[in-house]
Amino acid sequence: METIDDWTQTLTAGPLLAIAAAAIAVLLVLIIVFRVHAFLALILVSLVTAFATGIPPQFLISSLTTAFGSTLASVALLVGLGAMLGRLVEVSGGAQSLADSLIGRFGEQRAPLALGITSLVFGFPIFFDAGLVVLLPIVFTVARRLGGGVLRYALPAAGAFSAMHVLVPPHPGPVAATALIGANVGLVLLIGLVVAIPTWFLSSYVFGLWVGKRFVLPVPSILGEASDEAEANPPSPGTVVGLLLLPLVLIFLETGLNTLATSGVVDGGATWVAVLRVFGSTPVALLLTVLLASLVLGTRRGRAKEDVESLLNSALGPVCAIILITGAGGMFGGVLRTSGIGDALSDTLADVGLPVVVAAFVIATLLRVAQGSATVALTTAAALVQPAVAAGDYSAVQLVGVVIALAAGSVVLSHVNDSGFWLVGRFLEMDVKTTLKTWTVLETLLGLVAFALAAVVFVIG
Repeated sequence: METIDDWTQTLTAGPLLAIAAAAIAVLLVLIIVFRVHAFLALILVSLVTAFATGIPPQFLISSLTTAFGSTLASVALLVGLGAMLGRLVEVSGGAQSLADSLIGRFGEQRAPLALGITSLVFGFPIFFDAGLVVLLPIVFTVARRLGGGVLRYALPAAGAFSAMHVLVPPHPGPVAATALIGANVGLVLLIGLVVAIPTWFLSSYVFGLWVGKRFVLPVPSILGEASDEAEANPPSPGTVVGLLLLPLVLIFLETGLNTLATSGVVDGGATWVAVLRVFGSTPVALLLTVLLASLVLGTRRGRAKEDVESLLNSALGPVCAIILITGAGGMFGGVLRTSGIGDALSDTLADVGLPVVVAAFVIATLLRVAQGSATVALTTAAALVQPAVAAGDYSAVQLVGVVIALAAGSVVLSHVNDSGFWLVGRFLEMDVKTTLKTWTVLETLLGLVAFALAAVVFVIG
């Protein structure tokens, strides 16, 4: 039976890239100018783009639904379970308790810094979207108490998760790029951390404070608010920290074991490794945490079981739009990949006569802009520059510089074909124009700063 894999794209790179640019422009006009709902606009533009790029009609709908479904597979469980956990932490007064503790230790003026540093720690093993959803109740509570708009507190935290996710093993993108380039994973981890911290500080903390003054947005109530009774008798900060650390520890099982298996330290096919990976998978880790939080923050604190069930159910409604719009954003990015736009761009750039560290950044950047996924851009660009790296005589440190340059390129210019763009924008209740002016700029600064540091690493290596 014929499948989409048997289809060959006949359009050349020029027309394909023109179609991609036109599709993005039309999408922005529909959403910003004509105020078409983002979910509808993304589906419509994905459909038209699929036709325009020549995807056979018999495969067209399946291509759209497959891309939509694959995005939901990774996002729906994380956002749904994360929203349940967030609702429990928020409504029980736990977010207020932890926020008070953070403010008491760091002071009101350093609250954004404290949230950013906390996110850097949480972002080491936990993926961007899961970490963001878990920490948002704390961010919202701090912002609600101290004022000044939500972006002042949310952007340093979100930028920290993004920096760790793209620059530091054991996250999948840098691990894959490390393997393809032949760099030492331990060295990538060490230098990646050294690069990630100043990159986050400049691109997310400093910029987040500045842009937060320009866009003073109200604090979203999507995760609910604590009642006066809950705030008067909240759980201890230690209890909340313990609950938030549980998924962190569990997820580290999977990401840590994946890194060890890639390095050959453990047998990736062993049964015990597979079992621990299951418990360390993000959906299972969040599920176990929600179940424990239902007990610790719910029934054991005097809530009836029916109340806890109703509370969890109420967490899902507000995030349905976020899940569907994020899935539609993944659909658009999937169409761009299926149509061969990324491959056409790869072929065009394969023989670019640039220094390898610059070529790595440029190729990853253009692939990111073309198809949206940072992980796809990072791994594809790494495969493209691999022959050039293999043909050269580069030190271990220089190889790390190339990996970081690839990672830097893969994070810039997050826009409408990136599911993360919609996740951040919708959770913070920003319109598309504001998300472009804030989150897109932040991600671009993050990539540029990281590339500058990668170039320094490469030169001194």
